[in-house]
Amino acid sequence: MTDYRSRFLQLALQADALRFGEFTLKSGRVSPYFFNAGRFDSGAAIATLAGCYADALEASGVEFDLLFGPAYKGIPLATALACEFARRGRDLPVAFNRKEAKAHGEGGLLIGAPLAGRRVLIVDDVITAGTAIREALGQIADGGGTVAGVVIALDRQERVSEDSGESAAQRVAREQDVPVVAIAGLSDLLAFVGQNATLAAERERLLAYRARHGSERTH
Repeated sequence: MTDYRSRFLQLALQADALRFGEFTLKSGRVSPYFFNAGRFDSGAAIATLAGCYADALEASGVEFDLLFGPAYKGIPLATALACEFARRGRDLPVAFNRKEAKAHGEGGLLIGAPLAGRRVLIVDDVITAGTAIREALGQIADGGGTVAGVVIALDRQERVSEDSGESAAQRVAREQDVPVVAIAGLSDLLAFVGQNATLAAERERLLAYRARHGSERTH
């Protein structure tokens, strides 16, 4: 496992963003783990997380020149990532959307740098149904930008439905013809718990969950 993946999963565990137990997801599935990026709630945690995003992107080779954060969690993530790239010597413009159009002031749905003529990278925490990503894609197109890719923190790598072999991330990548980069996925989480003696008991439950719900990529 690459260093940034291990660093991310360790950070998520320490921040309580990654929890083990029994969790009923929006899909109705009962998962042995849960990820909540909202628990990265300190400056130090967010800065470290941004470093993991940047490392994953640099390893991916995806080319982009603007960061876009879908409301709401994508906004601080894209902002933190822009700060991290600036620290590394690359000053990138940032934009994000509102959930509802503003009728006064500057109005509209978009805030920040103009999208026209830019290769736009969407920054978010996870892809579940893909609804927020599809909304962002439409807004980026309306703003004259071109989507260069999507980066997320965790890819659960599970099928979107029982009759499909695709994960939500795979479906977005196929339907929109854009790369989807994740800092880590379920396969990395399995490797991580396997290397951590205090988490060894979680491995069998994760393997059973993957066997039942895992996407084609994890088998």
